[in-house]
Amino acid sequence: MSKIKKIAVFTSGGDAPGMNAAIRSVVRSATFHDLHVFGIMQGYHGLIEGNINRLERKDVGNIIQRGGTILKTARSKEFMFPEGRQKAYESVQAFELDGLVAIGGNGTYTGAKKFGEEFGIPIIGVPGTIDNDIYGTDFTIGFDTAINTAIEAVDRIRDTADSHSRLFFIEVMGRHSGYIALYTGIGSGAGTIFLPETESNFDKLISLLKKEGRRKKLFNLVIVAEGNKNGNAMELAEMVKQEIDGIDTKVTIIGHLQRGGSPTANDRVLASRLGHSAVEGLLEGKSACAVGLRNNMVEFTSFEDAISKPNPLNKDLIKMAEILAM
Repeated sequence: MSKIKKIAVFTSGGDAPGMNAAIRSVVRSATFHDLHVFGIMQGYHGLIEGNINRLERKDVGNIIQRGGTILKTARSKEFMFPEGRQKAYESVQAFELDGLVAIGGNGTYTGAKKFGEEFGIPIIGVPGTIDNDIYGTDFTIGFDTAINTAIEAVDRIRDTADSHSRLFFIEVMGRHSGYIALYTGIGSGAGTIFLPETESNFDKLISLLKKEGRRKKLFNLVIVAEGNKNGNAMELAEMVKQEIDGIDTKVTIIGHLQRGGSPTANDRVLASRLGHSAVEGLLEGKSACAVGLRNNMVEFTSFEDAISKPNPLNKDLIKMAEILAM
């Protein structure tokens, strides 16, 4: 018999579309197994403050289609110190919690790993971040929605770019990960993509622009990941203007628009599968690990690996993107 009787779920770090679907899945899967489920408000901050409420099946009705997170999210500096984590553990004891489900990204996993090691509380992570930068899963919750939002925005910008023969530099999110930029670039048919993971050559862009100008080919979209080493979209646009006389450049930063909105069907299904598997994992005695989907199969990866190992871009996709842009 499993010793797990009471669990709590929380969301931490940046919000991502599909987090509510994951919360719903955790609550209803746990209820199916006759577990008491609690929701921790505002992530680790709420755990420290004891801001914890019982969740029933009805509490997670009509949320699967909503963006954001009904449990709210926050970044807690206090949790980074032993005194803060001690307060958090006192909340765990007060509510007699036997396990936790942490929905978030790398920072969330780092806190969960530390907390589990110090106090022996079973914790399983669910990858909720639009950046898709977590090792151990092919896709993270929110990534599919983010790229669909970005591509929709780029499609609209293309109409203006075509009408005015302008060159648009469009900056997308992703911190140090180029997944959003790469998929947005491929999906929108961009002329070139600047990624943090590759040594994108600015001189190559200039040469390409001049070549396409001679061919009279309309070259009007450049996708830039916010963590690009060559500079952000604004800087790149200014550099191009200095190199090519008379070129009309514009910059659009999509920004936090990518984090909001109703999650796609893919994100809803992914979040449901991973939330359900997290509960099953706790009941099976798993801990200090994150659940993910690889080759459409559920797998568990240690927090240590999920945090420390990179989730590299597919080199074949990068090469394909360059070929298709020609």
